[in-house]
Amino acid sequence: MDSARHLSRSSLVALCACLPLDTFSQDSEPVVEIVVTADYRGRPAAEMPASITILDAETISATAVQHFEELIGSLPNLNWSGDGHRAKYLQIRGVGELAQYQGAPNPSVGFVVDDIDFSGIGGIATLFDIDRIEILRGPQGTRYGANALAGLIYIQSTDPGKSFSGRLNLLAGDDNTIGGGIALGGPAGNGGYRISAHHYESNGFRNNSYLGRKDTNGRDETSLRGRYVWSAGDNWSFKLTGMLIDVADGYDAFAIDNSLTVLSDKPGKDMQKSLGASFNIDWDGSNKFKATSVTSVVDSDIDFSFDADWGNDGAWSPILYNYVSLNDRQRMTLNREMRFISKEAGRIFNKTTDWIIGFYMNKTAEDLVTTNRGDYFDPASNFSDSLDDQLNSDFEAFSTAVFGQLEKAVSESGRLTLGVRAERREVDYRDSGGLDLSPSENMAGGELGYAHEFNDTSTGFATLSRGYKAGGFNLGLVPAGRREFGAESMWNIDIGVKTKSFDDRLHLGGTIFYSVRKNQQVETSFQIDPNDPASFVFFTDNAAEGRTIGLEADIRWYPSETLELHASVGLLNAEFEEFVTPQVSINGRDQAHAPNYTIAIGGVYRHTSGVFARIDFSAKDEFYFDVSHNQVSEPYSLANARLGYEAERWTAQLWVRNIFDEHYAVRGFYFGNEPPNFPPTLYIRQGDPRQAGVSFDMRF
Repeated sequence: MDSARHLSRSSLVALCACLPLDTFSQDSEPVVEIVVTADYRGRPAAEMPASITILDAETISATAVQHFEELIGSLPNLNWSGDGHRAKYLQIRGVGELAQYQGAPNPSVGFVVDDIDFSGIGGIATLFDIDRIEILRGPQGTRYGANALAGLIYIQSTDPGKSFSGRLNLLAGDDNTIGGGIALGGPAGNGGYRISAHHYESNGFRNNSYLGRKDTNGRDETSLRGRYVWSAGDNWSFKLTGMLIDVADGYDAFAIDNSLTVLSDKPGKDMQKSLGASFNIDWDGSNKFKATSVTSVVDSDIDFSFDADWGNDGAWSPILYNYVSLNDRQRMTLNREMRFISKEAGRIFNKTTDWIIGFYMNKTAEDLVTTNRGDYFDPASNFSDSLDDQLNSDFEAFSTAVFGQLEKAVSESGRLTLGVRAERREVDYRDSGGLDLSPSENMAGGELGYAHEFNDTSTGFATLSRGYKAGGFNLGLVPAGRREFGAESMWNIDIGVKTKSFDDRLHLGGTIFYSVRKNQQVETSFQIDPNDPASFVFFTDNAAEGRTIGLEADIRWYPSETLELHASVGLLNAEFEEFVTPQVSINGRDQAHAPNYTIAIGGVYRHTSGVFARIDFSAKDEFYFDVSHNQVSEPYSLANARLGYEAERWTAQLWVRNIFDEHYAVRGFYFGNEPPNFPPTLYIRQGDPRQAGVSFDMRF
């Protein structure tokens, strides 16, 4: 990238300083507080010393059709890697994985659904009957430990209501898209229940001209959810949640000419079936503290495969060139957490300080079978080669942690927060290649934050936090001395403001941040045999350092009762320092999948008759596809629109995504895949083209 396009630190500070800091009227109408449920204490968002975006159910259903990935363009400094059918590899502020083929599951972005940990396997994030999504940016070292170095995405499905209610959803659209779901809930005994079922299908926007099919990259996604909440006496309350998510998607996404017409004879698949449950217990029998227990377990069957040569016998004739890669993964994750949270009577230090203490345990077990097969024969040179390789591996990690948090009122308008977490991780790994490893390590993180209430409608905050991520090891054939890599840590500073004015009709927020990553873990790769597209070596190494500076800002304005306008911007300069890959030097270069800007603007008009219209624009700067090469994407912008009618109990709407049919890349590889010379070439995976459809929702 041209260095002139990089954002200087002074310009970022200037941009943040330009955010309005109005003096607010003290007689404004009171508003409903938005509580951050991902926080231990459930504090209002305005009191959280952190950069947070909260999407409620109305926003989710108004901006997405089916999956969390459709929301990413509207969220500042959030990106995803299309190495898989759905968005499961996420980057917050440029930090996050691009793929996982082998090795320990060790994600940087926490991804939690109904208190069930799906970090690194969030492709199951379908959105029917989802109540809210919270995005916490920056290290969450106190709350979530090693799996939330970059931040946390916390998704909650809908709770039971106090009276019977339900929802029916039907949709149809281009690409042979159909979908439907139903949710029901209400009181039962001394509690309440909520159940939902949803199914979605589409072809996946690819035409396989060799097989004569348009569904080899298809989507087939089913979600079943259930929840029951109840109480026992005045002191005990319980919440039991269960889910079965079956995402049986194809993975026939790459074409030799970077188009949407593919030539593969062995279409791949990206399937994940997850059966999970969480059980929450709250005890409120003391006047000094309350106790919360959270237990969750999820068992996932993950099948990821692809046609490694992206072609067929006719496409490569007279050369025989036929390779396939298969990955069968079984993952089980068990989490157990116990928290004790003070009440007013239990405050310490002369009744000025609230406290939290907690204990955490995680067990993750993963069995992986990776198979690579293929044949190559060039009659012109009489060169032949074949591959039939399989690796069976067993991985088990056991983590324990203790954490605590103090929150002290230092004045009538200021609160100081101190949090710490100490974690130990022990790993056992064995594979059919004879590798037997049992590393262990101790890690620590935390935060020091200050929030100041300027008046009833304006707050500011500053936070210094430290996050961490466990080390690990590389599998298979790796460069000498690079079998193991060390733990990573990140120091981060956030400074921000959150304001409201004009009788709560104008909402403003902004955060500037600066972070330093020590021993930064970077996954890179190279191709051992140019004739073998499955001969990639993937390994993780520690960069000396990475530095990031950036900004997140958002504005929401209600100029009238019928009109809403909104905008958000993310600015990012995330660079490597002192790091060289086996292929290229990337010292001083931007990190992968870290665009310098992400912008979203839009508006909603609602007529008193029930007619409504919505339009959303998003834009993203170019970004480097990987650290193994210096290929970049093209900047792009997308437009989505909706037009509909809303009655008291039903809504019908027409929606169009990617109105102008923009071509854009969500993943890129640079390697040789075309015989006989195999010239290095940039291959991209395109994002979804234009799609139009209709939706109908009924509420009862």
